[in-house]
Amino acid sequence: MTHSLIDHLNQTFSDAMANRPAVGGFPFLAEALRRAGVVRNLWELPSCQSMYVTNRGTVINQGTPLVSGMVEVPNFDQDALIAVIRSDQAGHTTFPEFLQGAWSAGVVHYDVDFSARTVSYYGSLNEVYVEAYPEWR
Repeated sequence: MTHSLIDHLNQTFSDAMANRPAVGGFPFLAEALRRAGVVRNLWELPSCQSMYVTNRGTVINQGTPLVSGMVEVPNFDQDALIAVIRSDQAGHTTFPEFLQGAWSAGVVHYDVDFSARTVSYYGSLNEVYVEAYPEWR
């Protein structure tokens, strides 16, 4: 893996965020990442560690954790998760607010599959909610 892969991902994010619409922003960003060669994006909550699996290698990004110390994991609440997703899709939340809402709904990790255009959200007992997202054209 070279530093240029990280530069490539940073530039992709920078370009996508500069042009991302407020509503429907995730499919736009997902398509930018897919075109940049990202195959999967795996998130761990509440640590906010994100792994980008690309056709050129894998990169880990350590974000700011949502909690610190020992905490109880919220129960998986699919209805609350769907509400968080819909609020984000409508442009009513920031990405940190989306992550906090997903964690509060009991999501411990999620997997974005850019080929299948799906996001799979998992609870601590391996509960799962899978949602397809539309192709950005």
